[in-house]
Amino acid sequence: MKKNIIYLGVAVIVGLFAGYLIFGSSSTDKAAIKDKSNMSDSHNHSGESESQIWTCSMHPQIMQPEPGDCPICGMDLIPAETGADGLSANEIKMTDNAMALANIHTSFVGMGSSDGSSLNLSGKIRENEEANATQATYFAGRIERLNVNYKGESVAKGKLLATIYSPELVSAQQELLTAASMKASQPDLYNAVRNKLKLWKLSEKQINSIEDSGKVQENFPVYATVSGTVTEKLVNEGDYIKQGQPLFKIANLNSVWAVFDAYENQIASLKEGQEVKLTTNAYPNKEFTAKISFVDPLLNSSTRTVMVRAVLNNRDNLLKPGMFVEGTIKTTQTQMEDTVLVPASAVMWTGERSVVYVKTNPNEPVFEMREVTLGNTNGDTFTIISGLEKGDQIVTNGTFTVDAAAQLQGKKSMMNSEGGKTMTGHEGHLGMQEGSKMESSASTDHSEMNNRIKVSNEFQGQLKQVFNAYISVKDALVNDDAAAAKKEAIQMEEGLAKVDMKLLKDKEAHNHWMTIQKELNASSDAIASTSDVKEQRDHFKHLSAHMISSVQLFGIDQKVYNNYCPMADSNKGAYWLSLEKEIRNPYYGEAMMTCGEVKATLE
Repeated sequence: MKKNIIYLGVAVIVGLFAGYLIFGSSSTDKAAIKDKSNMSDSHNHSGESESQIWTCSMHPQIMQPEPGDCPICGMDLIPAETGADGLSANEIKMTDNAMALANIHTSFVGMGSSDGSSLNLSGKIRENEEANATQATYFAGRIERLNVNYKGESVAKGKLLATIYSPELVSAQQELLTAASMKASQPDLYNAVRNKLKLWKLSEKQINSIEDSGKVQENFPVYATVSGTVTEKLVNEGDYIKQGQPLFKIANLNSVWAVFDAYENQIASLKEGQEVKLTTNAYPNKEFTAKISFVDPLLNSSTRTVMVRAVLNNRDNLLKPGMFVEGTIKTTQTQMEDTVLVPASAVMWTGERSVVYVKTNPNEPVFEMREVTLGNTNGDTFTIISGLEKGDQIVTNGTFTVDAAAQLQGKKSMMNSEGGKTMTGHEGHLGMQEGSKMESSASTDHSEMNNRIKVSNEFQGQLKQVFNAYISVKDALVNDDAAAAKKEAIQMEEGLAKVDMKLLKDKEAHNHWMTIQKELNASSDAIASTSDVKEQRDHFKHLSAHMISSVQLFGIDQKVYNNYCPMADSNKGAYWLSLEKEIRNPYYGEAMMTCGEVKATLE
C-alpha cells in the first residue's frame, strides 16, 4: 500500500513538471513573439536608403526597388548589398572558369611620363588638289578618236589626248582662208580671225599650217596642257561635247597630301609647321616626313573632328592616293605627373561614350563598367582625362566578353548605360507558366542608334550575311534540331571569314570588330563541334550576346527584335535576336516555345 502511494506521488510530480515544460514554455515563446512583434512594429524605417535595391539570393538577375517575393521562385527578396554575393546593382561577377575560357586579363592603371608626349593620328593619302588640273576642250564637236583610255595612265605636257571633229572649227578655218586672201586690204579682219583660232587654243604653228596649205582640216587634235596622272576619264569615243567640257582630270602626284582627322581634345596640340612622321603598311620599314600645312578652322559636327593636312614629297611615286597612314606628331604640351595611360584594348568606344571595366574586388572576379574621357592616343595607349585613378585594376583583354556578361545579367553595359529592365512580379509569374506568352509593348531602343558607329553599306551587307546564318542557328534550336544547328554554325563561321575588315575606315570600329569577330567565331565553333542540343544552347547564349553587340554597334539595315527569356540558363535569363515579334524560344524549343518577351526593337 505504501509503495502505491509512493508511485502515485512520483507520477503527480512528473506530470506537474511536464505540464510546466509544455505550457510554461509556450507562454514564454508567445510573450517573446509578442515582444518581438512590438519591436518590429515600432522600428523606424525612415533611415533606410530610398535607393535600396532588393534581389533574390537564388536569382540575382532580379532587381526591384522595394521588398517582396521573387517573381521566379517566390522566395523573399533581400537587400542587394547583403545578398547576391555582396554585389551592388551595377557590378557583375564572373566565374573563374569563364575568366579562363575568355582569356580575360587585368592590369593596374599606371601613370604617364612628364617629359613631353607624342600624338598619334590615323589618316589617308590624297591627291594634292593644288597640283590637280582638268583637261577641257575649247571647241564643241564629236570625239573621233581617244588616245587616253584608262584611269591611271601617265600623260606628259604636249601629248595627244584626242582628235575632235568640230563644225565650228571648220567654219573658222574657212574664214581664215578668206581673210588671208584679203590681209593686205583688210589686216584687222585677218588678225581678228587668227585671234579667234588662238582663243580655241590653236598654236601659231597650226594656224600657219592651215593658211599655207589652203585646205580646211576636218579633225583637230587636243594636246595635254599639263603633265601628270589621269585620275578620272570623263568621255568616250563618239561622244558629242560642248565648248569647255572637261575630258580628263589629271593629278600631279609628285606631291601628295596626308589628311588626318583630329578630335576636339587634340586640337590644342596641333599647329601649322609641326613636323609629322608617317608610316604606312606598304613600306613598314620606311618613315616619311612632312609638315602640317593646314588645320581646318571648322569642326565636323557629326564626327566631332577637324581635318589636319600635311604635304609630302612624292617624286619617287611611292605613296598612292587612298593609302592608310599613321602620323606621329611631337607635341609641346608637357604631360602632368598624374596623367593616366591605359592600353587601347581596355577601352570600348561607341561613338558617344568610352567605357572600361574596373575590377572592384581584388580577391574575386567582380567588375563594374565605368565611363571615361579620352585624351590623346600614343601608339597602343590612351590618355585618360577623367574616370580612372592610379592603382585602379582594369580589364585589358576580353573586355567585350565582360560586357556581354553584363548584358546577360541586365547590368550596365557598353550599349545600355541604364542597365536592364526590372522584372515585375506579374511578368515573372508569367514566365513560370509553361507555354505562356509574354506580351510587352517594347518601344524602339533609341540609345543603340545614338551609339552606333557609322560604317559602309558594303560592311553592313557582309555583317548581314553573318546575321542571317545566326538566325538559321536560332531556328534550328527552336526546332530542337541539333544537326541543323551544327550545319548552320559552320555556315556562320564561313560568313565571318568573308567579312572584310579593310572596309572599316575608323580605327576604333576596326578594333571593336576584331574583338567581336573573335568571340563570334569561338561560340559558333563550339556549337558546330557538338551534337548535343543542350550544349549548343549553352553556347548560343554567348553567341547571341556578341551578335547583339555587333548589330547594335554597326547595324544591318533591318529591323530585328531583342528577346529575353528569364528561365533560360538555369533561371539566370538569356537574350536572343529574331526577325519576328512572335516569341519562339531557342533555349527550350517545343518544351516552352512561347516563354519570353520582346525587350527592344533594334531599327
